[in-house]
Formats: sequence, structure tokens, C-alpha cells
Amino acid sequence: MELKQAVLLRKLFPLAIAACGITAAALFIAACSSMNGTVTNGMGKVSVMVSDPATCATPNGPFSHVFVTITDVQANINGSAGPNDSGWTDLTPNLKNAPKQVDLLGLANNQCFLATLGDSQQLQAGTYQQIRVILASDSASITSNGCGNGAANCVQLSKDSSFHTLNLSSEAQTGIKIPGSQIASGGLTVAAGKTTDLDIDFLTCQSIVQEGNGQYRLKPVLHAGEVSTVSASINGSVIDASTGKAVAGTAWVSIEQPDAGGVDRVVQSTIANTDGTFVFCPLPAGNYDVVISGVRGSDGALYAPTIITGVAVGDTTGAVKLNAPTLAPGSSFANLTGLVTSANASKAPIAIDVTLTALATVSGKVYTIPQQPLTTPFYGVSQVVTTVTGPVGNPPVACPSGTDCINYSLRVPSTGAYIGAWSAAGVTLAQPAPLPSYAVDGFTTSSCSAADVNSNPPLALAGTGPFTSVAITSNLAFTGCQ
Repeated sequence: MELKQAVLLRKLFPLAIAACGITAAALFIAACSSMNGTVTNGMGKVSVMVSDPATCATPNGPFSHVFVTITDVQANINGSAGPNDSGWTDLTPNLKNAPKQVDLLGLANNQCFLATLGDSQQLQAGTYQQIRVILASDSASITSNGCGNGAANCVQLSKDSSFHTLNLSSEAQTGIKIPGSQIASGGLTVAAGKTTDLDIDFLTCQSIVQEGNGQYRLKPVLHAGEVSTVSASINGSVIDASTGKAVAGTAWVSIEQPDAGGVDRVVQSTIANTDGTFVFCPLPAGNYDVVISGVRGSDGALYAPTIITGVAVGDTTGAVKLNAPTLAPGSSFANLTGLVTSANASKAPIAIDVTLTALATVSGKVYTIPQQPLTTPFYGVSQVVTTVTGPVGNPPVACPSGTDCINYSLRVPSTGAYIGAWSAAGVTLAQPAPLPSYAVDGFTTSSCSAADVNSNPPLALAGTGPFTSVAITSNLAFTGCQ
């Protein structure tokens, strides 16, 4: 039997962890997995598709359309291969002469797919440790261009229907990298004689940043995992534990899986609908942890996070209860603050993009906790910052010598999480500790000495609040960057 493999492209942008990233916190040291895959006998076929709209679409979000033009998708056995190194397998050779423009906010079919990217292609069986997605340059000429301003990649604003070029960084032309650490099961395993489908997940809403000059830039971070072309999902709803009413449009839901170091990383995330419901589709087969945080509408207090472990694709969580904070509304959140710095190999300033997430230790395991910033609407469980020439912040802080830098502030719940294992009979939730222990985790897609950096040590909240500004004991320093 020939192998049929579908590569599915999803919403643009939470986080890219470069392979073998090194964490600084003792509780968050990730083990490096092999950078090289294996080649086995047999050949398969690859079909490439794009899937699933995102949460920043009109009428609730700022964008009517987000168009990107894809010119190639490639895979490599070697997880550390550069864009010009050998070993790349072209999964979509037809796109080089006929690029495919996709509206990432378009309507999906019943299988959650937006578009098909050409005909099936042969693929050598084996385990692939890296995938790259290449986008057309901003000036490329596109047939049947959906961008009203003639750009290859653009956004259309909901408020006035205007089109704006979506500026790309250089990596979009060399290939937006998906390392093995961001591929489900640590790499794409193509087994001869079996059917394998791969979903490449673009997190659209977190990938688009409006810069100070008013222009829009794409900061792409991608995930991947094997899925089925027959739609499979995890779904449920979010309710207030005391009132039984839906937590309407203010709850962030993430599905997570542990990385090589045992830290739960976000695979997908979404905002619960106005009726409290949520759905993730399509999904790589396997078990996930569902992590939820939210804002109480009556007073703006942050609910305690809720974690449901061991949820399999095809399961429903049922109605997940969010518990009121154990502290007063004004003390229900903590701001984790600090400074991100970046320098090149010559110890000179260099600007990079960094994705920041909050990690919490619950029952001895580390989970990513969705953030709840003051600004609304908010379109991601993480925060993306760009280091710049200092001084930065208010009051201004001078960057350390030889670096670019940026201040950050992550708003997270100050109440300890409730956790329980999934069961068909219902989930029993317990709160192991009344106050949480946090670390701040930073990821960059730039080539740095370490692409994954944590604050050190993790910070345990203490006292009764208010936790208006909690200083991280060490800043996030990225060195040797290119």
C-alpha cells in the first residue's frame, strides 16, 4: 500500500521552540532530543492542505481577511539543517511556479480545512526532524490576488476595509522553521504502507503585530503534528462554578502536551465562544491537557486556572467549572515583570522577536498558563516582544551595555490552579496549593546560542496580595544571535 500523507496548514502564530533549547530554571530543564531523523525503505505520497480559521476575524476581531502566499513546503531528516543545506525534500514543487494564496480567516469545510496546495507528491519513508514553510516576497506578482493593494501577503481591516501589506522577515523566504521539538511526537514519522496526515499550525492572531510606524509585520511561529483527514476534535464548554453560567468570550482555552523536558507546551489555543463552548479541530492523535484561564465579567477578577489532564482526541471535557479567586478581585492577578536582552556573537546589540509565556508548577508538573492582559481584545495565550535600542519602558530603563532590550509584563492569575484527570463520568477538580509558583519562559525563532530561556529561579507567590508587580529575579538574556 502506498503511503498517503497530508500536510495541513493552520492558523498563523503561540510559540516556536528551537530544537534542543536550554532552559535556565532548575525545574524547567528540557532534555535535548536527537537532531537527526532516520530514513527507512518505502515511499509515500504527500498532500498539502491549509486548515482552520482564527479568532481575530471580524466581527469580534480587527481583520476581515489575512492573506498569505505559500511558495513551498519542505522537510528534512536533519533537524539542524540550514535552508541551503542538502537533504531537503520538496513537498509542494508545483507551488514554485504557481504560488497559492490562502485566506487564513476564510471559511473551513467540515474537516476544518481551508485549501489544498497542489497534487500529491512522493516522499521517502523515515522520520523528519524539520519542516520549513516558504512565503512569497512582498513584491511578488500573484494571480487572482485577494490583496486589494497588490501585495502578496496582506491584512484587511474590519473597521474600514483597507488593505495593508503584511511585511515579512527574511526567514519567510528562507523557510519558516518548524523544529522537531514543535512537531508532535518529536518528528514526522512516515511509515511505509501506512497513511499519515500532517497538520502545520499557523497561529494567525498572535503572528500579526502592528508596529510603531503603523505597518503590519508577520512574526510566524508554527507547530505541526499528524492528524486524520477525517475531522477529529476535542470540545467542551466553560462555566462559572458558582453561578453555572457560561464564561462568555473571556476564557482562553489551550490544549497542551509535554516537550522533551516534561514542560507542557501549547499546541493550540482559542477563546471560548459567547456561549462558553470551544472546539479544537483537526488535532494530532494522542492525549492532551486542557488548560483554561478566564476573567469574571462581574468584577474583572481572574478565575483560578483549571487543568484537565489526559483528554484524548474525540473526547469532550463537558462543562468545565472555573472557580472564583481565593483573593479579593484586586489581588486576583500578578504582573510578572522583567527585561529581555539580546546580543550577537560579537556582544553587540541586535533586535530579535521573543515569545513570552508563563509557566506554573502544579502537582509537580509544569504547565503553560494562558495570560489575561489588561488590553482587550487579546488574541493569544502568549506575548510577543521585540528588543530595541534602549532606553525602554516607563520609567525608561537603559539597556545593558552591548544589548538591545525590552521590558515585559505578564498578567497571570494569583490563585493556585485546580486540576483533575479526565473521566467519562466527569472530572473531579482539586486545588493543590492556594497560591501559584511561576516562571517566565522566552522563545525566539532567531538563531541564538539558546533559543529557549527561562527566568531563574521560579517565583512562588506568598502573602495575601495585592500582587501588582512581581519582579523576576533574573532577566531573559539571549546571546550569540543572528
